[in-house]
Amino acid sequence: MDVQERIRNTVTENSVVLFMKGTPQQPMCGFSMTAVQILNACGIKEFHSVNVLEDQDVRQGIKTFANWPTIPQLYVKGEFVGGSDIMREMYQSGELQSEIQRLLKAG
Repeated sequence: MDVQERIRNTVTENSVVLFMKGTPQQPMCGFSMTAVQILNACGIKEFHSVNVLEDQDVRQGIKTFANWPTIPQLYVKGEFVGGSDIMREMYQSGELQSEIQRLLKAG
């Protein structure tokens, strides 16, 4: 299975997936820490995380998968939501909470 298939399987088999640097318990960059804090603030306490620092193929492959150059990347029900800046903007406007709930209910 190639890296794109592995990524596709990960985002479709898990309701909420965060590709990040480090783990939710120990983020390895400020952007990943922000993304975890935003998810927690949205009431998402448990989600699947992928530490891109552990797999160079995934670290590069996720950028191609979403055509998005930065990490972290959030997926809800297989849909790419965005990186930490987009998550922060959406959270501040209330849009992220609504979008997460909409996508989780749709599935």
